[in-house]
Amino acid sequence: MSEDGPVETRAAACLLKRRFTARLLPQLRLLVEECAVREGLAEPRRGEFVLAVDEIAGNAVEHAGGSGRLVLRRVGDELECRISDSGPGFSETVIPELLPGLDGAHNGRGLWLARLVADRFAVRAGGGTPGARGAEVILAVRVRSEPTSPGRAPVR
Repeated sequence: MSEDGPVETRAAACLLKRRFTARLLPQLRLLVEECAVREGLAEPRRGEFVLAVDEIAGNAVEHAGGSGRLVLRRVGDELECRISDSGPGFSETVIPELLPGLDGAHNGRGLWLARLVADRFAVRAGGGTPGARGAEVILAVRVRSEPTSPGRAPVR
């Protein structure tokens, strides 16, 4: 829920839709950064957002069958990224509360970082569909300025 109402009911503009594998992660990172620049997300938040998206996409490749799907949208004053996969799924309970390594955990740094830097973060097992495989990670950051190009078009 945000000041403008539930996120699911606000108008969204799709900026980027991509399926990805390990080979495509560097390109995906660049495309996400280009969209973030175009939407006016300033540094250092832009770098934090791109790093968090990259960590979650890398997790999809490493732990969920080698591929995933990314959808980047502008939802009100937020840049929202949804990364889904068809792996075994997981819940937010696997994300350590403390920086992994300090509490004895050796996994979860990417998820921990993404949750830390996001203004909104959620994990939905099965992408929110009961009985479905996989997971969907949703992370969003607020954009505090106007887009830099008025005629933005989605990248496909």
